[in-house]
Amino acid sequence: MKLLNQLTRRDFLKLSASGALGFFLSELRLGDVLASPPSSQGRVTWSGVSLYDAPAFTAREIHRFGVDQVVEILAQVEGDDGYGNPYNNIWYQVDNGYTYSGWIQPVETRYQKTIFDVPTKGQLGEIVVPVSETRLAPYVFASKGHRLYYGSTHWVKRVVVTREEKSIWYEIYDDFLKKTFYVSTYNMRLVPDDELSLLSPNVTDADKFIHVDLATQLVTAFEGETMVLSARCSSGAKGTETPRGEFLTYHKGPSIHMTNQGDAIENIYNLPGVPWCAFFTGNGEAFHGTYWHNDYGRPRSHGCINLPSETAKFIYRWTKPTVPPDVDYVHLPGDGTRVQVV
Repeated sequence: MKLLNQLTRRDFLKLSASGALGFFLSELRLGDVLASPPSSQGRVTWSGVSLYDAPAFTAREIHRFGVDQVVEILAQVEGDDGYGNPYNNIWYQVDNGYTYSGWIQPVETRYQKTIFDVPTKGQLGEIVVPVSETRLAPYVFASKGHRLYYGSTHWVKRVVVTREEKSIWYEIYDDFLKKTFYVSTYNMRLVPDDELSLLSPNVTDADKFIHVDLATQLVTAFEGETMVLSARCSSGAKGTETPRGEFLTYHKGPSIHMTNQGDAIENIYNLPGVPWCAFFTGNGEAFHGTYWHNDYGRPRSHGCINLPSETAKFIYRWTKPTVPPDVDYVHLPGDGTRVQVV
């Protein structure tokens, strides 16, 4: 039997169309390969996450974590599938117990040196610690703004040095809120221009193709007949399903404040700094990175294709149109890379 990355585009599409893709993947036992990569730390994504004495929901509960608590991940093991998620049976060994990986955002702590030379038009920055508080003014004891999370991206306007308390800040701007915030420079990495360039530039637009299989929650990218990416996703949940059909990634931005405030009565979400957004509809559906869960394989979004941030970054860089490093959003109707959602 062929390994996943040896499948041709034709073989893959046949399996998807016949409904046999899920069976094929289960036979290959590719769950670990398609899961989010392990990390040394994890951030608890909601209050009340349980720690068990074994990797099973029927095991004895020994502790409950608070939201945004950071834990050390000692090992990754197989256990019970997540409730309603047949594609993720990965658990994290934490302290003296186990917790389900879907509840934990894999994170790292990678403090940065300050870069003082920020371009006039600004530069993209990425949070590289589990949680970073923003301030409404560039002072340690200034009022707090919202929290920023590992992997989220934000538009840095300038560096601010507060000499009275010898603190250094990046001034970031939220285009949705029309508001400025300040974040410690040690918690943010400025993304160099070469990390925003087009991947596989010599491959023609006609040969690049993204296939989304909703039944198996699988995003797969091809260059001609060659598979170059395959990853689990979280598509739209019931009532906010991801639309099926043929699309183009015709508008993109490296950092978007996503919210349905103002047009939703319930299930309101408010997510600043959503990274690596490649939109494929005019209603806001996009491929993008996700910092608020690690539950790939289960439909749970408001229509978008949730992906681990590094996977979303690949999609963002690999697809057209290309967004220049000093631009925060590009909208080119009729342009883009082809997407098929089935």
